[in-house]
Amino acid sequence: VQLQASGGGLVQAGGSLRLSCAASGRTFSSYGMGWFRQGPGKEREFVAAINWNGGSTRYTGSVKGRFTISRDNAKNTVLLQMNSLTAEDTAVYYCAAACSSGWNAQEYGYCYWGQGTQVTVSS
Repeated sequence: VQLQASGGGLVQAGGSLRLSCAASGRTFSSYGMGWFRQGPGKEREFVAAINWNGGSTRYTGSVKGRFTISRDNAKNTVLLQMNSLTAEDTAVYYCAAACSSGWNAQEYGYCYWGQGTQVTVSS
């Protein structure tokens, strides 16, 4: 499985970005997907996850109401719409494919990882 994350960049506080993760090499619709991030000097943390058909999602508390995860199984893509960004959202964002069809908030639940895309929010 190969995952390619894109869409990161520099944005002002209060702005928006949409991250995209393209998957190849496996039946995309059979597994859950997640986004994690690692800020400067911090450990990698869970951001959002979605199950195989998009019917169930989960968010970490700090992004609820601001971020939206979605997926398009026809295009083998998972998206992370990020609104009302703050400096605390600055991080490298990683997409990951779960080892099962459900969502998971723990890193051990993911079998494949993308390379990461940098998001920088200026205050």
